[in-house]
Amino acid sequence: MKKNIAIIMGGYSSEYEISLKSGNVVYNALDKHKYNAYRIHIFKDKWVFVNAENEEFPIDKNDFSVLVNGTKITFDCVFNAIHGSPGEDGYMQAYLKLLNMPQTSCNMYQAALTFNKRDLLSTLKPYGIKTAESYYLNLGDAIDENAIVAKVGLPCFVKANKAGSSFGISKVYVKEDLKVAIENSFKEDNEIIIEQFLDGVEVSVGVISYKGETKVLPITEIISENDFFDYAAKYEGKSQEITPARISENYANKVKKEAQKIYEILSMTGFSRSEFIFKDDEPYLLEMNTVPGLTKESILPQQAAEADITMQDLFENAIEEALKNNN
Repeated sequence: MKKNIAIIMGGYSSEYEISLKSGNVVYNALDKHKYNAYRIHIFKDKWVFVNAENEEFPIDKNDFSVLVNGTKITFDCVFNAIHGSPGEDGYMQAYLKLLNMPQTSCNMYQAALTFNKRDLLSTLKPYGIKTAESYYLNLGDAIDENAIVAKVGLPCFVKANKAGSSFGISKVYVKEDLKVAIENSFKEDNEIIIEQFLDGVEVSVGVISYKGETKVLPITEIISENDFFDYAAKYEGKSQEITPARISENYANKVKKEAQKIYEILSMTGFSRSEFIFKDDEPYLLEMNTVPGLTKESILPQQAAEADITMQDLFENAIEEALKNNN
């Protein structure tokens, strides 16, 4: 019997366009002899199944089923390709867990924790994971520029705490520009994180559950043409991503070990991609993504290809792991 796979894509954040691309890549890669794949668009105003003719059929949220021409379709597994909310922050994971429906990303708690940069870094600190100095602000807090500069120095990064994909991020060189950067971040989130600038080689490390084992993928070095790895660098080709990274074996071993340690500390499942910067020969964690981009240009598929894992194998393994873990 072919399994019915719902590929959820879209989402409620600024990243929905990238998510639709990722979802379609997954849809096209899956072996249609093994799976019946369904593209499910998840938006604030509608959850719909979109067929090959682009007709839309509403999803019944009571049991995540869909009625197509009088036939009720239910799903054996959900492939999560939603970047940002509600696919990367725990909401879809919790909803699907209540329905006892297997899904390919991590569990609800891990998704919520990793999506919140400050909570993730605070959780990992006692385990010796190195992170940049940071300063936190909630919407409505008094802004003390002198205190911020004293804590994190200049230049620094001002980021939305819970937005994905580098929206609401600025690099600030002078104290006078802090206010505008803070206002910009508050457009994306009601919590922000201001971080010390780490000047060093930036790398991205994918870790996945592969055939029942935790597998660290080849490392990618990120060289941004922009001032830092922002949205344009990430998605509009304004960065070079070099896989495998041009770093020493010592650096590679250190960062792989750290990425695997984080994955295991957090009891992660599914895909993850963590960003690090080397400072004083040590990898410092910047953030972790649990629904990384899955387009041809995206980093995780580049890393999988370097490890001789095809897109089809990468995605089908995620489905099989999810089905196995749910039993």
